[in-house]
Amino acid sequence: MEDLIIIGAGPAGLTSGLYSARARLNAILFEKLMPGGQILSTDSIENYPGFPDGLSGFELVDRMKRQAEKFGLMIRNSEITGLEFHPEKKIVFTSDETLETGALIISSGAVPRKLGVNGEEKLTGKGVSYCATCDGPFYRDQEVAVVGGGDTAVEEALFLTRFASKVYIIHRRDELRATKLLQERALAEEKIAPVWDSVVTQIVGETGVEGIDLLNVKTNEKTHLPVQGIFVYIGFYANNQLVKGLLELDKAGFIITNNEMETSVPGVFAAGDIRAKLLRQVSTAVGDGATAAFAAEKYLNSM
Repeated sequence: MEDLIIIGAGPAGLTSGLYSARARLNAILFEKLMPGGQILSTDSIENYPGFPDGLSGFELVDRMKRQAEKFGLMIRNSEITGLEFHPEKKIVFTSDETLETGALIISSGAVPRKLGVNGEEKLTGKGVSYCATCDGPFYRDQEVAVVGGGDTAVEEALFLTRFASKVYIIHRRDELRATKLLQERALAEEKIAPVWDSVVTQIVGETGVEGIDLLNVKTNEKTHLPVQGIFVYIGFYANNQLVKGLLELDKAGFIITNNEMETSVPGVFAAGDIRAKLLRQVSTAVGDGATAAFAAEKYLNSM
């Protein structure tokens, strides 16, 4: 039986893995894709302490991964298909094996929230994107729209100015929610044009995005904006499919924990974006991961 299994190799999971490996726990970190999670779609991180010049999400994750593996953490690329919780053990089912563990850390993160309008599903990957870092270079000298007003939306809008000739920021309010520094940068950028008090009602196009239909929420005026790409940043859903019905969740579907990352089931901990909390950033995910690993070690010692 394993001491600890960690699900999800974003910053929270990698930090949990680092701390558990240094504590000499027999720990395995599972990730179905590649380590990093949402951070891989971030071109530049400039608010993570210790890197005054900033660095890419890929570079930061690569450093975290190498550091954890240096202390002996085992990382496996395999999908978790199911979980069972028992007082004396937790059972983890993967796509090709069944494992037992004394403690479990869930750091499965979150997935982008979609607009839910006509044309979105049909044109996803054909002009509709949720990752400017991934797809921005395809829109060189074209006009694109970014939907959202938070930090991520504004950061990605600024990134898109490297390629696009025009970047419209579509926001349902009359001011951005991003930090003041990002707002100042965006509003000073000549390639960026905000479209206030507006929501997307339809994405138009057959084989690719040809434009978006907008509704002004204050005047009810309908307009059409001819763009070749649309990037959506309106929040995230909890990636909670594995724990629905097993753990206590909040109304939005995020896992409820106490300050020690303990969930409603003893021996099961949660860390990072999957957890119900105020702020979802790399720095808070790292703190969650360290706390969860330490709490899991205490739990195992008590058993």
